[in-house]
Amino acid sequence: MTPEQIDQIVENQHPNPFSILGAHQIKGKENQTQWVIRAYLPQAKAVWVRLPEAREEYPMYSNHHPQFFECIIETEKLINYQLRIQEEEREKLIYDPYAFPSPVLTEYDQHLFSEGNHHRIYEKLGAHLTTVKGVTGVYFATWAPNAKTVSVIGDFNEWGQQKHSMQKRESGIWELFIPQATAGDRYQYLITGENGKTFTKSDPYGFLQEIRPQTASIVADLDQYNWGDENWLEQRRNRDPLKQPISIYEVHLGSWRQGSVKEPPQTLQGEISPVTMSAENSDARFLTYYELASVLIPYVKELGYTHIEILPLAEHPYDGSWGYQVTGYYACTSRYGTPQDLMYLIDRCHQNNIGVILDWVPGHFSKDTHGLGNFDGSHLYEHPDSRRGEHKEWGTYVFNYARPEVRNFLIANALFWFDKYHIDGLRVDAVASMLYLDYQRQDGEWLPNEYGGRENLDAVEFLRQTNHLLFSYFPGVLSIAEESTSWPMVSWPTYTGGLGFNLKWNMGWMHDMLDYFSMDPWFRQFHQNNLTFSMWYHHSENYVLALSHDEVVHGKSHLIGKMPGDEWQKFANLRCLFAFMFTHPGKKTLFASMEFGQWREWNEQTALDWELLEYPFHQRLKGYVGNLNQLYQQQPALYQQDFNEEGFTWIDCNDHRHSVVSFIRYAEDPSDFLIIICNLTPQPHSHYRVGVPKAGFYREIFNSDSREYGGSNMGNLGGKWTQEWKFHEQPYSLDLCLPPLAVVMFKIDTEAEMT
Repeated sequence: MTPEQIDQIVENQHPNPFSILGAHQIKGKENQTQWVIRAYLPQAKAVWVRLPEAREEYPMYSNHHPQFFECIIETEKLINYQLRIQEEEREKLIYDPYAFPSPVLTEYDQHLFSEGNHHRIYEKLGAHLTTVKGVTGVYFATWAPNAKTVSVIGDFNEWGQQKHSMQKRESGIWELFIPQATAGDRYQYLITGENGKTFTKSDPYGFLQEIRPQTASIVADLDQYNWGDENWLEQRRNRDPLKQPISIYEVHLGSWRQGSVKEPPQTLQGEISPVTMSAENSDARFLTYYELASVLIPYVKELGYTHIEILPLAEHPYDGSWGYQVTGYYACTSRYGTPQDLMYLIDRCHQNNIGVILDWVPGHFSKDTHGLGNFDGSHLYEHPDSRRGEHKEWGTYVFNYARPEVRNFLIANALFWFDKYHIDGLRVDAVASMLYLDYQRQDGEWLPNEYGGRENLDAVEFLRQTNHLLFSYFPGVLSIAEESTSWPMVSWPTYTGGLGFNLKWNMGWMHDMLDYFSMDPWFRQFHQNNLTFSMWYHHSENYVLALSHDEVVHGKSHLIGKMPGDEWQKFANLRCLFAFMFTHPGKKTLFASMEFGQWREWNEQTALDWELLEYPFHQRLKGYVGNLNQLYQQQPALYQQDFNEEGFTWIDCNDHRHSVVSFIRYAEDPSDFLIIICNLTPQPHSHYRVGVPKAGFYREIFNSDSREYGGSNMGNLGGKWTQEWKFHEQPYSLDLCLPPLAVVMFKIDTEAEMT
């Protein structure tokens, strides 16, 4: 050893501490096998090497530096030696981390990661409980190719900055096995950048983090939960979701319901310390994943939704971001409990036949200093040019999709949530911001691609690769794009040149509907196109019709507040909107609180206004949404051919004078169809004639104006017989009563007989 090498160890600047520290075999006199053991222990006063098998101890000496110890031992084999350390006021016995070579990361792992194809890299990088040579501990690994040095600091070393320097591999991955570290230990990486500055970072691949505002990662074992959803997963693998009813309840867990700080939160492991809310609501706390399972699942099941969509659960520092500014992509947020608690919530959903969709945010990430930004002192995860690497309006960084290791980080993250948490789908946020290099940028603020265009070709390839792998590993799941432009073939398979999603939010339909329903009914006659335009382009994509959280915040008013008229008309309009949505082709998404007509805008800090259910209008609206969901799932015509042209035909889309539209929805069996008529003004119509394709008795199976829902109870006395009167280019017709601001549905009754 040279003095320079010792100085590097002492100053935590040596890139390969294993070459100095630990045990190194040497040849003694007469070629006898000897071992030199070296350790740098900053708080030690005296140190001995203990050989457990020989039950011997050897004193170590500090010849070069007061805290740099070494000794020479003559023995053929040196297995699992320990260090007995005498400090100021205590003594401890540890295994030397530098006696354990890499137990996890192989050359093949590094090769796959470097080319962006290690699909389960989360099983290698991060913090993993493991056993090496019979000794239990935690293996730490992180990617920081431009760092000078990286150390692990945490509970297991009293956050000492010079105790656990990591070893760097050729791939830029740093690693170290720390014996006797265990689950629950907090830790961070202490990184020295190329400029010599030292800073701490949370683990990009960490499975758990402290509750904000604390930022340390926590060692967690994700393989200890015993799942009970085998039947659900098997059924999912063998079904085509596009031919199934999909009705999604979008929810923000922290504000759906809240508990009291006077009652400690419950988890699978028992009570935990209360998590308080903001100063605005200091007496309330979040419910845990475990507690939510007992209240959210029965509620969603009562209302008949098929899926829950949860706003982002990856760890994020700021509540007001709703989870869309992420720091820990592999860590479920600790606001609501532990990973096992989230697994319990999802497991219970599956056992109650409810799918779970998570919002996922691969388009940008938080700038918080403990996160991914400037991770190793350089632009590692973000693009180095701010014209591509920053969303100034959002105050976030943009991933560098051209870098294989960054793509690998994100692709593996998508797979991770399906693998470890058994989720059923991802709703990918802000896809448009990924696709366009000039997204929300002025001229001169963005860089064109290599062909001079505005398309982000690297992001396109990333999305295609992610979706291809997702459906290869997990058939039957959902990948939903929130894409707000006319980018072609978003929900087409990758082999056809599409982006590979299987569903896309229909943002145009949402804007058209809210514009239409918010206007006075008298003016609707001039805006019939709002109702009908979506069917001109509907079959170009596989659409989800979504009324989401974004439409009930930031001064936009809640849905019920957007509706015109007095209280009765507001609720009638909202019932019309929901019924038109559920009968229009496409899967469905409603944000929590829309189902009972909350007046106040959504606020992530406070619980929904559940007290409104004490009032009849709100209670009936909730029952109405439940009945809509029930009808939707009972009628194959409303979901089997959402994305086939044969599944929909207009009867009459041109009666703008009355603001009435009528259409037919067909199941795969063409004899199974529904007649839907929507009267979107307060003016009822008697003797309104509608053409139908077959003769017989058409039973009125749904009427949004029913007294049960708070309507005026006008209708058609249970149904109507056809008349041999050709109308609307159909061979038969019905003479109907159309209630005010109402949607009515009819189905032919093949067993009815004329009396």
